Amino acid sequence: MISEAAANNAGWCASMCRAHDIETSNDGRVWRGPVRTPLYYPDAVTLVPGLAAEEVLAGIDSSPGCSVKDSFADLDLSAHGFEVLFDAEWIVREAGTPLPAGDALEWRAATDLTEWETAWSGGETTGLFTAGLLTDTSVLIAEGRDATGAIAAGAVLNTAGGVVGVSNVFGGGFAGAVRTAADLLGAGGLVGYESGDDLDAALRVGFRSLGPLRVWLRA
Repeated sequence: MISEAAANNAGWCASMCRAHDIETSNDGRVWRGPVRTPLYYPDAVTLVPGLAAEEVLAGIDSSPGCSVKDSFADLDLSAHGFEVLFDAEWIVREAGTPLPAGDALEWRAATDLTEWETAWSGGETTGLFTAGLLTDTSVLIAEGRDATGAIAAGAVLNTAGGVVGVSNVFGGGFAGAVRTAADLLGAGGLVGYESGDDLDAALRVGFRSLGPLRVWLRA
């Protein structure tokens, strides 16, 4: 299941790159961006375990600032100038798991990504989430609005690798994201990755841990 989650995440990274006019490649072993990818997004994602560092780094800009998502936490990139940026856990919510209780927000697909990104970032808009994501049929940007009409929570849902991924959750929106995936995408099973308090929040709405991943950064 980690392989499916990694493939799904690579699909989301590809969508984000396309929205920034960056074409990427996927040979079934490594997903790669040939030039530096958008802020917060890796330059490579491993899709199978047991890869050599040289294979993972081939074909990407591995200069300072490069990051690699080590999906199976089995790489050692330290000899190539990389340091561990963070560790996290892949998570899955199996089809058939009862839906969590709803919240007080009105959940729907976002139509204004400038407003959505401002809420996601806590007030800053960088243009990371471009309008091109709204026409990507594999992506649904979900938002939860409060009684005043303001965006109070949100998440990204993407279909790739045969599963639906949940990412970029903010405002404590895990329950809303799960219910939106079921309502708008008909999704039963969901995957993603989280750490810290966000991991705990995901586990409370029916996700379970699959195993570790690691992100490396060349400082």
